[in-house]
Amino acid sequence: MGKRHAEGSEMLQQAHYDKISHDYESHYGDVYSLAYRERFINAPLLAGLDLTGREVFEAMCGSGTVTGDLLARGAQVTGLDISPRMMAVFAARWPESRAITGSISATGLPDASFDTITIVGGLHHLHPNLDRAMDEMYRILKPGGFLCFMEPHTGSLPDLFRKLWYHFDASFESNEAAVDLDALAKRNAGRFTVVSTKYRGSIAFLLVFNSMIFRVPLRLKRFYAPPLLALEGLMGRLQGKRLSCFSISQWQKLPEESSPAGR
Repeated sequence: MGKRHAEGSEMLQQAHYDKISHDYESHYGDVYSLAYRERFINAPLLAGLDLTGREVFEAMCGSGTVTGDLLARGAQVTGLDISPRMMAVFAARWPESRAITGSISATGLPDASFDTITIVGGLHHLHPNLDRAMDEMYRILKPGGFLCFMEPHTGSLPDLFRKLWYHFDASFESNEAAVDLDALAKRNAGRFTVVSTKYRGSIAFLLVFNSMIFRVPLRLKRFYAPPLLALEGLMGRLQGKRLSCFSISQWQKLPEESSPAGR
């Protein structure tokens, strides 16, 4: 299992996930959270992409949030995370994939190595060094390749609640904050084109997928999860930016000749 040096805000992420790794695996790895992830996150995250034989980099992968779906689509997966404990689980769970413990801001990987990069809930842990990670992902992504990410976004009513929750809940690190998609796209104009942005996440995202955050006992999920998952499917058709808990974006790297030397 490879290792890359971490610094700055990512050290907070490393300590955080090493600390919560057991509870994280229990709550986000149960059958109902996995069902939520596959239907409402991974499916739209990868929609329209042909990954057969493609090199995919799963950034800030934890124990493998997208890995199973990537492998099922025929991808060759490399996972990277800052937490040694999470990457130990990743390596054991997905032995056919390459596992790297290290920083998304300095992967040490060759230029233009990957056809697609996926991230689920990782970017909002990187403030104030998000741009450094974007630079690195741009570097290792092939021209024409896709950057696909799911993150909490600014400009929504749930984000107002999230800010308050972050302030009082010791489960979150001080640098966690939603991602301003418009500002991020503006800073990366000329390097990426925004292919699509989808807004998702309501009651099932909060109480089924994020049962750990709301301290819901796992034994109770089997009673309320099925109806909430069904309700989420109906509500998703009505949601926009203001009412959604998270966004799912697909960006495409422009050809090198179209990209300026810097932002």
